[in-house]
Amino acid sequence: MKESVIREKSFAFALEIIKLYILLRDNKEYVILKQLLRSGTSIGANIVEADAAQSRKDGLTKMCIASKEARETEYWLRLLQKSDLVDIPLQDHLTEVKNIINILTKIVKTTSDSS
Repeated sequence: MKESVIREKSFAFALEIIKLYILLRDNKEYVILKQLLRSGTSIGANIVEADAAQSRKDGLTKMCIASKEARETEYWLRLLQKSDLVDIPLQDHLTEVKNIINILTKIVKTTSDSS
């Protein structure tokens, strides 16, 4: 059940990251924004890959990668927020990525414990 929730949440979050990228690219902070776009959309891609994993271990590895990508996304969002490079609030994005990190952490821990 949680994996279904995480698929939906990560997909919706990726869409929000794409919208944020489009909104902010006019600020010409291309390097940070491209990193944010890459990591923010990679979360869901790795979750989907976990669904097609060749083994339980392979699926766990993909979920671990998704978790790492979520943490990287949080980093880029925090960097944008604290650097004052952009003038839009990013707290909702930070809150959502923290929720995704929490869910992924539980999935990874549960899967690791049952292996």
